[in-house]
Amino acid sequence: MFNKILIANRGEIACRVIKTARKMGIQTVAIYSDADKNALHVEMADEAIHIGPPPANQSYIVIDKVMDAIKQSGAQAVHPGYGFLSENAKFAEALEAAGVAFVGPPKGAIEKMGDKITSKKIAQEAGVSTVPGYMGLIEDAEEAVKISNEIGYPVMIKASAGGGGKGMRIAWNDDEAREGFQSSKNEAANSFGDDRIFIEKFVTQPRHIEIQVLCDAHGNGVWLNERECSIQRRNQKVVEEAPSPFLDPETRRAMGEQSLALAKAVGYASAGTVEFIVDGDKNFYFLEMNTRLQVEHPVTELITGVDLVEQMIRVANGEPLTIMQDDVKINGWAIENRLYAEDPYRNFLPSIGRLTRYNPPAEGPLGEGIVRNDTGVFEGGEISMFYDPMIAKLCTWAPTREAAIEVMRNALDSFEVEGIGHNLPFVAAVMDHPKFISGEMTTAFIAEEYPDGFEGVMLDDAHLRHVAAAAAAMNRVAEIRRTRVTGTLGNHERRVGTDWNVALQGVDFDVSIDADHDGATVRFADGQALRVEGDWTPGNSLARMTVEGAPLVLKVDKITQGFRLRTRGADLKVNVRSPRQAELARLMPEKLPPDTSKLLLCPMPGLIVKVDVEEGQEVQEGQALCTVEAMKMENILRAEKKGIVAKINAAAGDSLAVDDVIMEFE
Repeated sequence: MFNKILIANRGEIACRVIKTARKMGIQTVAIYSDADKNALHVEMADEAIHIGPPPANQSYIVIDKVMDAIKQSGAQAVHPGYGFLSENAKFAEALEAAGVAFVGPPKGAIEKMGDKITSKKIAQEAGVSTVPGYMGLIEDAEEAVKISNEIGYPVMIKASAGGGGKGMRIAWNDDEAREGFQSSKNEAANSFGDDRIFIEKFVTQPRHIEIQVLCDAHGNGVWLNERECSIQRRNQKVVEEAPSPFLDPETRRAMGEQSLALAKAVGYASAGTVEFIVDGDKNFYFLEMNTRLQVEHPVTELITGVDLVEQMIRVANGEPLTIMQDDVKINGWAIENRLYAEDPYRNFLPSIGRLTRYNPPAEGPLGEGIVRNDTGVFEGGEISMFYDPMIAKLCTWAPTREAAIEVMRNALDSFEVEGIGHNLPFVAAVMDHPKFISGEMTTAFIAEEYPDGFEGVMLDDAHLRHVAAAAAAMNRVAEIRRTRVTGTLGNHERRVGTDWNVALQGVDFDVSIDADHDGATVRFADGQALRVEGDWTPGNSLARMTVEGAPLVLKVDKITQGFRLRTRGADLKVNVRSPRQAELARLMPEKLPPDTSKLLLCPMPGLIVKVDVEEGQEVQEGQALCTVEAMKMENILRAEKKGIVAKINAAAGDSLAVDDVIMEFE
């Protein structure tokens, strides 16, 4: 077995590989850019080597720099993680020439299947049903428009070397095909150093289901069931689960056997994933093969008990598989939610900054199941604008899908992240969405269910009353604490009343509290009584309560006359007042937000790539105004309505913060 492995990656996947290597008794080497000098993977590894400036195209994807780090460290093998150089045949070739083992497939398999154009041709030749498209290289935007018309809109414009949603656009007309071609080409060049583009028909209402395969260099191979990855945003997966709630055993077996046959046809040896789109009649079509470890591999590990990273290392060491197909079972259900540094209230735009609080739920047993959190960050660390915005993968396992969802709900409510915008409220909302609960989602889920973006969660009356009862009980605890402040005047004892008004989500509840040693009974004006018990001390940022025996986890911040409480994706300002305070509060005027209707504000920290208009120019609704790049993604900002540009405050190359004014309108 290898003595030392270099991990040619960063973030949570580098930390994930280090954990398995440590378990196997293998020393690890991290590489890092200037932006990552204090990163978690650098701290976890046995040694670390600096490889350059923050941009990936000057550090993590520069083969010569990675090869120099390998030479310095004396590593015998390299695990590439996902992204960066993980599907780069030239990198695999350089390692082979240097006598260093690649913890991944042979370079021939990467060349055949890692390139999406070539892989589709091979699949077609092998008789695999594929999505209609143009497999050749496309020279310019006008050729992209011509091909798109031949295929028929909508079309998917994709980077040949792409992955993780980078270099990918959907076009519904000629203008979007032109814009999408150029943006995809730019993103592909920046992220992968390869700007080749191809186009295929965009199949509406599909499911995205993928099969995990594992092969060795001795001709052995197994398929390790499927993962449902249909909940995606901007073609990037957000929620994954294993198994799929849609497949039956016959379809699962057919997809698995076809995936394994395809892998063996190209001499595959390592862990890999064959992706399919599946229609409502369970017809499946080959999409692509990812010749690397997938982001969502933990859900497969949780239902099979197979450590995929360990198996990859053993295969790279020349060992035969010890797992037979009959050994592969489906044990329970696993769900993964990706925690992104993206603000759901700003249309999921990237958010960067310092993690002033990062407190994930404890890994291990929770309720009926288990919690696992794969992460690459820590409290006080920085979220950089240079890399992918995913900072953690929260996974839960339980014997059934329903139980796994419930464990996930409580784990999400317990996950504390402050200092940046993040998508925890959104994924919490998904876990309660009827379409997700039923398992009847497609890749159009987010577009269909949140067409105007995510605007938060409105709790139903029953859940709202539970939160109101908990807030009233918590307020009583805080009031008692305030009566015990030392240094008060004599004969000025403060009494804690029993009658209160709780206002939240636009609703007022008049309640009375009957407290005892174990908790409190909160009675509503309509006669309903709820028993509240739990563990919360004033100043704590997390409250673990039960209301009528049902668990209720709340993130807590103190505000004037109440709390800011967050649970199940809802962000609630909860005022707990005496009846007289509530009466007076209703008379207070409401402060209106400033008018920004004539300003174009920068929606995220980023770099202005180009400005498409000039001062004095008339613009139409939907017209492109400028392009902002952040976290390797280009975002085109468009006019919301017809108007005239009065002033432009930024130019190409400028770095802007959130809400900086880019341009003003008459």
